[in-house]
Amino acid sequence: MKRPTIADIASRAGVSKVAVSYALNGQPGVSDATRARIVAIADEIGWRPNSAARALNGARANCVGLALCRPARILGVEPYFMGLISGIEGVLAARSYALLLQVVTSHQQESEVYRHWWGESRIDGVFLVDLHYSDARVAELERLGMPVVVIGHPSESGTLPAVWSDDGQAVRETVGYLVALGHRRVARVAGLRELVHTTVRDQAFQAACEGVAEHVIVHTDYTGEQGARATRRLLSSPDRPTAIVYDNDIMAVAGLSVAQEMGVEVPRDLSIVAWDDSPLAQVVRPPLTALTRDIPAYGAHAAQRLLALIAGESVPAFEDQAGVLTPRGSTGPARSS
Repeated sequence: MKRPTIADIASRAGVSKVAVSYALNGQPGVSDATRARIVAIADEIGWRPNSAARALNGARANCVGLALCRPARILGVEPYFMGLISGIEGVLAARSYALLLQVVTSHQQESEVYRHWWGESRIDGVFLVDLHYSDARVAELERLGMPVVVIGHPSESGTLPAVWSDDGQAVRETVGYLVALGHRRVARVAGLRELVHTTVRDQAFQAACEGVAEHVIVHTDYTGEQGARATRRLLSSPDRPTAIVYDNDIMAVAGLSVAQEMGVEVPRDLSIVAWDDSPLAQVVRPPLTALTRDIPAYGAHAAQRLLALIAGESVPAFEDQAGVLTPRGSTGPARSS
């Protein structure tokens, strides 16, 4: 958990701290080859010269970071992230900690942000979200040695502690409910296929439908636009589904609007389920059946564990409550053919 310092660079380069200072500040007194070696080591271990004083004295920043590789326009309408951040902030504020949030466009940029934040002593730790399989960010954060809590499935979190919930259980409950209502053609409008939690849900959905319902999965970017487009394609199919499960509430509301514009009555002709629940899912008509979980509590649990890591405590993976199906007016018995 030790921050990179000038002393660390000097030790690895086999030179004095004075030589490191000369090299990093562009002063004479070291050869070009030595300067290049020192700069390369500084970059490798995540040190940045503009916060040398803080890095040298080891002072805490009283701030943690969250970089999100999602379009900023999605975050503005995505209740999940707003709920997650509110839960994180509630815990941090009580401990006089701040949250440093940045939207990035790639995992490479995200890793660079982590290195800069850590090397410049701007943060004491970070949250990692939206895990991919063989995620390069995990290895990068393990190498940096900073406190990290992964909000996602522990199977891909490496040595980093994870806060997660069993998405497979929620999927199985949902499919079982729809099958009990007589639905035999069920669709899933999913999020980004490269995300670990998307694959977990996809696999659970396929297994739960096997032998009891025809099923199809359409992947999207979580936006209402793509949710609406996927719904139009599904409802225009000769064997259109009688039930659709959406990976977020924004797409579910968009799907409800498409069904209404196409004259498909909900829930008489089509049942709709949203993941996660939100006020938006509850105010539309009919109100949406949803997978409900306490997202602010989810964020709070992650924040509590990150602060514990920063304090030097050992933190194991933590399984949070899985989503629980909350039936409302958007689901009903399948119509007889």
